[in-house]
Amino acid sequence: MDKKALTIRLSEDQAAELEAVARVDNVPVAEEIREAINAHLQARRKDAEFQQRLRTSLERQQKLLEKLTWTQ
Repeated sequence: MDKKALTIRLSEDQAAELEAVARVDNVPVAEEIREAINAHLQARRKDAEFQQRLRTSLERQQKLLEKLTWTQ
């Protein structure tokens, strides 16, 4: 799987806590971040209200794309 590098900004306290958790779990900080993101995305997939907002957004985007599509 290809990976994309991202930059995040944390407060000093957040960074210190994250580093401590990673150290105790004996994993890289990046792994702790990936696991947290995966948990967040999984929660969104199960969140009915989010899913409804997602469908609404997709429908809006589809309508905009159809307007932009050039046909003769």
